[in-house]
Amino acid sequence: MNEKNKKFKTFKEFYPYYLAEHENLICRRLHAIGSTLVIILLILAFISRNWYVLLLLPLVGYGFAWVGHFFYEKNKPATFKYPLYSFLGDWVMFWQVLTRKIKI
Repeated sequence: MNEKNKKFKTFKEFYPYYLAEHENLICRRLHAIGSTLVIILLILAFISRNWYVLLLLPLVGYGFAWVGHFFYEKNKPATFKYPLYSFLGDWVMFWQVLTRKIKI
């Protein structure tokens, strides 16, 4: 079965596929920028108690990532087919970028 059509049963099974969909360095950088901005916006929302800032989270988080996929990676984001695993994958990959297990 083609990886694109596979039904993943666990995140552990999904994550190698997720990483393969993020081989382009610019795409990974855009993901890291989006994730960093999400954290900054969360902190800003809590400090300012301006909860409307939280409405920007999906736009910022997914916006940068999707630009990376559509223009650099040239693939469709895994979010469309595997939303939960993809969301988890974003944060695991971000952690691995921060801990230098993945290069950006």
